[in-house]
Amino acid sequence: MAPTEKITINDIARRTGLSKGTVDRVLHNRGEVSRKSYDKVMKVIQELGYEPNVYASLLAKGVSQLVAILIPAHEPGSFWELAASGIEKAAAGTGTIGIRVEPFEYDQYDIDSFRDACNRLLEAQPAGVVLAPLFLEETVTFAGRLKEAGIPYVFIDSKPESDDYLAYFGMPLYKSGYLCADQLTGGQENVDSVLMVRVMRDRLQQSDPTINRRAGFMDYMLEHSPECTLGNLFIDPGDPNGTYFKLDDWFQEHPSVKHVVMFNSRIHLIVPWLEDHPDAGRRVVGFDNLSANLEALRRGTVTSLIAQHPDDQVRLAVETLAEYILRKKLPPRKDNFMHMDILTRYNVDYY
Repeated sequence: MAPTEKITINDIARRTGLSKGTVDRVLHNRGEVSRKSYDKVMKVIQELGYEPNVYASLLAKGVSQLVAILIPAHEPGSFWELAASGIEKAAAGTGTIGIRVEPFEYDQYDIDSFRDACNRLLEAQPAGVVLAPLFLEETVTFAGRLKEAGIPYVFIDSKPESDDYLAYFGMPLYKSGYLCADQLTGGQENVDSVLMVRVMRDRLQQSDPTINRRAGFMDYMLEHSPECTLGNLFIDPGDPNGTYFKLDDWFQEHPSVKHVVMFNSRIHLIVPWLEDHPDAGRRVVGFDNLSANLEALRRGTVTSLIAQHPDDQVRLAVETLAEYILRKKLPPRKDNFMHMDILTRYNVDYY
């Protein structure tokens, strides 16, 4: 068929030997279609270069498709507030083509709250879902429910070991941990001790989004400083006084430790203690460009931050789902690893 000819559903039906109704269900994601019929239609679409004008069709009918964002509730200045700003960008970019975006929030320290948000989300019957898997096992279970319902989903920030997701947008977590270790040690071999400050999360200890990042970190240390002692200190993000006294106690017992790291976005939680106990030889590394982290970086309390753009992750995830929902267009890559930006006091003002 010549490139200038208009390709219709009738053309696709004749080429596949299927009914127009079956072709229409594939194109507009309506009703059950066998995998064999789906593959036939998609193959012919690619051969003919068919571009359905679903945007105009949906808008003419006043129809919109829901993309649901499963995201932790957040406070001003938090990592998830940065991510949520991507929801507004995504809504602005896709609202004109019949996609509406709605967040479904949960308490990131409460697994029951996560389960409730999952149920509320499914009741809303979304056409696609964006989610960040803080509760790993529950996320895998929920992803299975989405698959069973035929709802495509995209991971942001981190992802479980699974093959059924449409796409992932976020850092390569293992590599980010490896990079973090190199930044913390300054490439120095045989570092003798490191303090890893970790956040106490849910009471059942099922939420551990930095596990792969820690794995990369520890592998680097094993390769470059195999005798290094890795200390763990768990802090409550809602108890700044408790954090301060825990750090006091820990450093009284380990006064020679010069390397401190946090694998999440909350390095700012330990800054008050660090600034009350300055040490010119101490190296401190954290993640993400929260305003409180950036201020500590400017003052030299934090040595470096490994930053990302969670707002772009959300925006790209929604745009990817929109393309799939409306045009059945698969993303060019399943895993879309985002850049890892190394910030220091010397370049932070230009980020």
